[in-house]
Amino acid sequence: MASVTSLFKRALVGRPQSSAKLSETLLPKRIALPVFASDALSSNAYATQEILLVLSLGGLAYYHYAPWVAAGVVVVFFVVVASYRQNVHAYPSGGGDYENVSVNLGPNSGVVVASALLVDYVMTVAVSIAAAVDNIASAAGGLERHAVLLAVVLIAVIAFLNLRGVRESGTAFAIPTYAFMASIFLMVGWAIVRMLSGTEIRAESADYTLVAENTFTGLALVYLVARAFTSGTTALTGVEAISNGVPAFKKPKSKNAATTLLLLGVISMTMFASITWLALKTGVKVAENDQDLLGLPAGDQQQTVIAQIANAVFSNAPALAVIVTGVTALILVLAANTAFNGFPVLGSILARDGFLPRQLHTRGDRLAFSNGILALAGMAIFLVIVFDANVSKLLQLYIVGVFVSFTMSQIGMVKHWTRFLKIEPDPVVRAKIRRSRVVNFVGVMLTGSVLIVVLLTKFTHGAYLAVIAMAALFVLMKAIRRHYANVAEELQADASSELLPSRIHAVVLVSKLHKPALRALAYARASRPATLEAVTVSVDPIESEALLVDWDERNIPVPLRVLDSPYREITRPVVDYVKAKRQDSPRDIVDVYIPEYVVGRWWETLLHNQSALRLKTRLRFTPGVVVVSVPYQLRSSQQAAERPETFGAGSTRRGEPSAEEAERTVAKETDT
Repeated sequence: MASVTSLFKRALVGRPQSSAKLSETLLPKRIALPVFASDALSSNAYATQEILLVLSLGGLAYYHYAPWVAAGVVVVFFVVVASYRQNVHAYPSGGGDYENVSVNLGPNSGVVVASALLVDYVMTVAVSIAAAVDNIASAAGGLERHAVLLAVVLIAVIAFLNLRGVRESGTAFAIPTYAFMASIFLMVGWAIVRMLSGTEIRAESADYTLVAENTFTGLALVYLVARAFTSGTTALTGVEAISNGVPAFKKPKSKNAATTLLLLGVISMTMFASITWLALKTGVKVAENDQDLLGLPAGDQQQTVIAQIANAVFSNAPALAVIVTGVTALILVLAANTAFNGFPVLGSILARDGFLPRQLHTRGDRLAFSNGILALAGMAIFLVIVFDANVSKLLQLYIVGVFVSFTMSQIGMVKHWTRFLKIEPDPVVRAKIRRSRVVNFVGVMLTGSVLIVVLLTKFTHGAYLAVIAMAALFVLMKAIRRHYANVAEELQADASSELLPSRIHAVVLVSKLHKPALRALAYARASRPATLEAVTVSVDPIESEALLVDWDERNIPVPLRVLDSPYREITRPVVDYVKAKRQDSPRDIVDVYIPEYVVGRWWETLLHNQSALRLKTRLRFTPGVVVVSVPYQLRSSQQAAERPETFGAGSTRRGEPSAEEAERTVAKETDT
């Protein structure tokens, strides 16, 4: 069974890689850009749509605010990019916002940012996949009913690709990401050429009538525009991923990460501005509810903004429209890869610091943080199922965590530069530090203002759930840290830890006089305890009597004690007896030897050792008791050990000794 499992695992994720090959997984900029920036780039597929959806509440007349809203998003984006270029130079270890804030604002603030980032990464996967399903449904109708199932399958595929390793997943995702960028710029160029030639480009929905839900004036208008702006800032999601992924870059890491950030800003905002311009130029109309869009055929669902633009621009080349829509859906699927690279790294750092379970700290045999990948996939699937893979519902939870981390990170960087300014004597360096501090201060003011607007406009629409999730995660991480601290304190060695036990009492558990029991007795005798006795529990008086007779006939030099069990229990009498042996002297140790069968097939495990497992579980909670498992290998286990495991831990490579050769070598050295 182990061999089949190993073969299946290797077929899926590939050969295990040694730690020495970690440097070979580092990414050049051309691969790092699609790996870490696919989320921010793919946000352009729905950022414009979300702006128009909010403005549509007031009717078509309010669309003229869209360019100003988009301009505000562009300004915020470039300020954030400039700010994070400072971060990657100051904190290149991969901790990103968490490390920055922990160092400069204190551990509690660091945990707040970490909780915001973790929630954001989970939301990134859920939103990107849900948006991808929307675009797939726009290209191929009839899939709306299976949206949740399709989303779950896509998340599982992305997780599987990441389990194969960072470099492999990066290479697999690079081509679709570049294809998405090329398709958008081709669409923009095609539209400009057609417009210059005098061709009118109109979206299918341009002739529809948009029904306003309300009239907005005064403060209500300000609120509407602010809400549209916060919806558009979804284009900023993923910017922080590069600062958390600096260790994955090739050297010089910080310089390459900063360059990638700048490339991301220029490419992403050019795409965002172009898509917004085309949406308004082609007369695209979208509404939160299908019934508010008069002219939409009954039973039809609105197409996404990208799909409408592509169909309008490529009305003379429909195949290209299909390609744009398809590539957009693909990049939205792959955008989840940004989170699958950021979440496991951050989880590993938090686990190292004791805020998350230690299992998240270590790399898998493909040098990826496998446990973090699986945890992220599980939580994203849960969200997709709960919210029916609905993009608009999920987006309400999305942007809060992003701007919490943005704002606190910039505050941390301002404090970072202020601290260095106090100790730096060089005037040239001091001037650079002042410039950096100004950049981050502007970042604080801008991202902080956006955070306030986000909370005011989105809180009642679902953002409160994200705030609750962050608060719950903060409490959980603090509790985990407290647990690890308490355990470390209990395990701290002191003078009493060096005291030898007064005596060691050995108890060998016996049910029958067979080879495993005799081996356990021999092993216990060889350890030379102060006292040694065998213990059996009398469940069946006839069997117990037969055991006593056999014991006497073999003349075993170890006393056998029979424990009565009127209720036919085995575990309780043994545990009570062992506890009683320790009561007289706290410094005494009781060694309990338990014979166990070692089997080679999974179904055999269900047929053996259940009593031993229950006993070990109970005895582990008894102070001063050491449980010694004495294995006896049955033939099936020996056969399993002899079976080669392809690419597994038990496999042998050319020039390496087999298990049998190693055992013979050890035996020979022992005899010598």
